[in-house]
Amino acid sequence: MGSIILKDGDSGPAVRDIAQRLVRLGLLSETPVQGEPVEREYFDTQLADAVRIFQQSRGLTVDGVVGPQTLRRLEEARWALGDRILRFIPRGIVHGDDVVHLQRQLIGFGFAMDRVDGIYGPQTENAVREFQKNVGLGIDGICGPDVFKSLSRLNRTVAGGSQEYLRELVRWDPSHSSRSVETCTILLDPSDSDVELHGGSTLTQANVCWDIASRLEGRLAASGAMVVVTRSQNSPLGDERTRALIANQQNVDLVLSLNMDANPVSIANGLATYYFGHEYSRSATGMRLAGIIQDEIITKTPFTDAHTHAKTWDILRLTKMPSIRTTIGYSSNPQDATFLSDPNSRDLIADCLSSAVSRIMAPKIG
Repeated sequence: MGSIILKDGDSGPAVRDIAQRLVRLGLLSETPVQGEPVEREYFDTQLADAVRIFQQSRGLTVDGVVGPQTLRRLEEARWALGDRILRFIPRGIVHGDDVVHLQRQLIGFGFAMDRVDGIYGPQTENAVREFQKNVGLGIDGICGPDVFKSLSRLNRTVAGGSQEYLRELVRWDPSHSSRSVETCTILLDPSDSDVELHGGSTLTQANVCWDIASRLEGRLAASGAMVVVTRSQNSPLGDERTRALIANQQNVDLVLSLNMDANPVSIANGLATYYFGHEYSRSATGMRLAGIIQDEIITKTPFTDAHTHAKTWDILRLTKMPSIRTTIGYSSNPQDATFLSDPNSRDLIADCLSSAVSRIMAPKIG
């Protein structure tokens, strides 16, 4: 089902499967017919609303459409801690809500972990090993029945998010490390969307984002940074999971994803920036950088401030380093499109982004 896209008006067994998952999550009611629940096989408005509620709760794009990312998150949502044995498998990483709950508890007990992302990777395995060592269990990094029993026995209320937030801030504080613009590697991820700008422009979202990324690359390189770009000028992007893998393999320090938006209602406009986060965890540096980018661009351009938001898109969630995604206006809005059609405007935005990176990495004095 990974490549299937389901939307309002579709029907069939795949729709029934989605409906059943949402019913189990308590987001969709079963309408009784003569005492029996209805087997939903039609993607109606009620089902679309339930999908939107799920997407909102998971930090996904709220569109009521079940695409690959929403499908994966629905699959992950079926697991509760204790339903299955958890272990680190390099070629088959385990994802799920049970991993989220495990990570929250381990962080609450004081074990080192950067963030709650629902991914059973090396860091989670190491935290499980430390937990096993502390409670006198065999140390193998596998979260099985003995670990479940020990966690249940401790029965401690966990307030996740704050400890990993502080650890990331300390790790990224330039006054405590040698990281700076001159020593960092940055991955630029410009959109490849072929949606054209409003008003009959020959420019597409891909053209605009590539041009800004190219100008930004020149500024960062001039400052001494190493820059990796996820696509060439006229080539398509891989999916977000592939791009996150590139960032992790290249071991970059920061990911900047550049995009535009579009809406059937042309009045929609403005600039927004996104960072990894959900109700249990957030990226401290991503949130800080998102705020700085908003400040830099909004104060120097006519864009409406659409604020910063926490999301769990793959490009934000699957990367090991702080990652942000900036939506630079709406191609469907006349004012945004006119502004972005001007090369001087795109140069100004690149300058703002460069300044934002420099600000977050500038050494503190005193």
